[in-house]
Amino acid sequence: MNLTLKIWRQKSAKEKGQMVEYKVTEISEHMSFLEMMDVLNEQLVNTGEEPVAFDHDCREGICGMCSMYINGEAHGPDRGVTTCQLHMRMFKDGDTITIEPFRAKAFPVIKDLVVDRTSFERIQQAGGFISVNTSGNTQDANAIPISKHDADEAMDAAACIGCGACVATCKNSSAMLFVGAKVSQYALLPQGQVEATDRVLNMVAQMDAEGFGNCTNTGACEVECPKGISLENIARMNREYVSASLKG
Repeated sequence: MNLTLKIWRQKSAKEKGQMVEYKVTEISEHMSFLEMMDVLNEQLVNTGEEPVAFDHDCREGICGMCSMYINGEAHGPDRGVTTCQLHMRMFKDGDTITIEPFRAKAFPVIKDLVVDRTSFERIQQAGGFISVNTSGNTQDANAIPISKHDADEAMDAAACIGCGACVATCKNSSAMLFVGAKVSQYALLPQGQVEATDRVLNMVAQMDAEGFGNCTNTGACEVECPKGISLENIARMNREYVSASLKG
């Protein structure tokens, strides 16, 4: 298929960017979106132009690096997939595809489609950990009884890959689905109870300090999340936050 690509080009964080139009031809419907971008970049290199910068790593939908805003949707028109799992069969011959970086105050553009998402890392560092007894009397994790319901919900929350699609999709650039998933991951397990109070207070405080907006229950974040993280995690985080605030 032959396509027209309108891509955001920005040389650095300090320079203004603009949309630039490119043409690509003979794109197979079996290609992934990133493979199509590779074809474009090879074309640009061969003509002496600078290739489009974009994040990628595993290309298996695990790392969350491949964050692109495609035709007005985080990770593109498919559901339950990251950009690297998006295939060109979702588009038609002759289509025009608009490709932008994730846009949020807390995700400043570094170059082209690459954004700085270290704000997520700082939120996790603020409280996303558990204490481990290393005295020699450590209880084996497999020996700690946990209900299947709690284990399943914790595993579902832990599926978050921190890609930032929730932030890019939210009209308020809220990170509450991400933070809710990280808080829930530990709040549901006995190993996470030691820091439970400090964890939610510190992570929410860091989230606010990073400049993310608040949640207004639109639900777009859950729809666009490639791992289907549920809004229930935001509700759980709010309950944990209120409980921790009362304890303080």
